Amino acid sequence: MAVIVAAGAFLMTLIGGVVAQRIGDRRHLVLGLAAGLMLGVVVFDLLPEALSAQPHRIFHVPAALVLLASGFLAIHVVERSVAIHRAHEGEYASHEHSHAHAAATGHDTPSLGVAAAGALIVHSLLDGFAIGAAFQAGSGVGSVVAVAIIAHDFADGFNTYTLTRLYGNERRKAIALLACDAAAPVAGAALTLAFTIPAGVLGLYLGFFAGFLLYLATSDILPEAHSSHPSRATLLFTVAGAAFMLLVIGLTG
Repeated sequence: MAVIVAAGAFLMTLIGGVVAQRIGDRRHLVLGLAAGLMLGVVVFDLLPEALSAQPHRIFHVPAALVLLASGFLAIHVVERSVAIHRAHEGEYASHEHSHAHAAATGHDTPSLGVAAAGALIVHSLLDGFAIGAAFQAGSGVGSVVAVAIIAHDFADGFNTYTLTRLYGNERRKAIALLACDAAAPVAGAALTLAFTIPAGVLGLYLGFFAGFLLYLATSDILPEAHSSHPSRATLLFTVAGAAFMLLVIGLTG
């Protein structure tokens, strides 16, 4: 049953990716919506689950929040290191303005987009674990968890495609990563037949992943969304994305 339900997550992830592809020249709206969805996932979904799964503290601070900061700083260090390295190579010496913008945003690094999509794929794999574990606890619990995950997997698919393309990857690679993200919940649900992830470890991972997404949403995607189209519509799409995740999680939690 868990694997069958996870197939619904597979379809919803693909739908999210297809929607992201077909927006076309309204890229700024796509990015604004993606940022809102990611912020909503972090604040309303990942952090509460991380704090619940990992109650331990480090120097009186919840361990999940320490991992949140660690995830944020880790992706910042990686992105800055890549930008500094490429700057020293002088690849953008003939375009000083473009060089400064690339060094500031890191949008010239396709590998970062692949890494971001990879993190989303791992998260989707854990979504499948969550479905399988919930059904092991009972069909009622499993159904509630499954509905919540299927609903927010639309955002996962949307963000996987958007992030991959944002960092300069070709469309074929973005579609391949989207397909992996869609298949991940089914694989995760199937793997629960063999073993489960300890709650404490899962809580730490969710905190780290929340910091990763928070950095991408606030430091990369939102500035890019407003760089060429500083419109009210982009702001509304960002707020709508966060509100949508609050509604989904509130109705299915």
